[in-house]
Amino acid sequence: MTNKTVLITGASRGIGRAAAHCFAQAGYDLYLTCISSIDRLREMADSLSSRYDITCTAILADMGCYADVERVFSQISDLDVLVNNAGISHVGLLSDMSPEEWHRVLGTNLDSCFYTSKLAIPLFLQKHSGKIINISSVWGNVGASMEVAYSASKGGINAFTKALAKELAPSNIQVNAIAFGAIDTDMNACFTSQELADLAAEIPADRLGTAEEAGQLIFQLSQAPEYLTGQVITMDGGWI
Repeated sequence: MTNKTVLITGASRGIGRAAAHCFAQAGYDLYLTCISSIDRLREMADSLSSRYDITCTAILADMGCYADVERVFSQISDLDVLVNNAGISHVGLLSDMSPEEWHRVLGTNLDSCFYTSKLAIPLFLQKHSGKIINISSVWGNVGASMEVAYSASKGGINAFTKALAKELAPSNIQVNAIAFGAIDTDMNACFTSQELADLAAEIPADRLGTAEEAGQLIFQLSQAPEYLTGQVITMDGGWI
């Protein structure tokens, strides 16, 4: 019996890295992408392969570039789960943001979901099953000042998720998203320790979430009943 297979984008650190560990522990073969930290990703892939006796492939790719995504999928002949985790943030006034910065955020965060889903769907149709999990944010639900492009990209992911779920439900392919709140990852490196402490004080759980908790939820959602589709599930410690 062959292992199930998952593609996780943006897997070299944070939530993607934690999700990779969860899927590897469950015996999945992994395809993992990153845009720059390929040495770190290859080291993790080698470690997971030897520890769990799985196949783990690390690929350097810009998921906001369709040619790169095509190159990723040229290596994948079978797929059970797609985790669209690749994402970047931008903090600053919209009026100070350049068109290039805007397109970079939207390309990495939202266009990538279109590119990967477009190429994954034929693989899912071959077996009349598959799960797409898109990583969103609470700012996609309510918006954040100084993070307009990021909020727009995540709001787009939420709408993309709901619409594509309806399109693919007759083919037994489920599409869901997770809107994470404040998770303790490198993406928060732009904030001072005092700013992070103030943020934690706003959250009823009185702390930031961990990447490990986020990874666990991603894996659990991949195991959810087939009738669960088109949902944006919020995990934020009761914050928003």
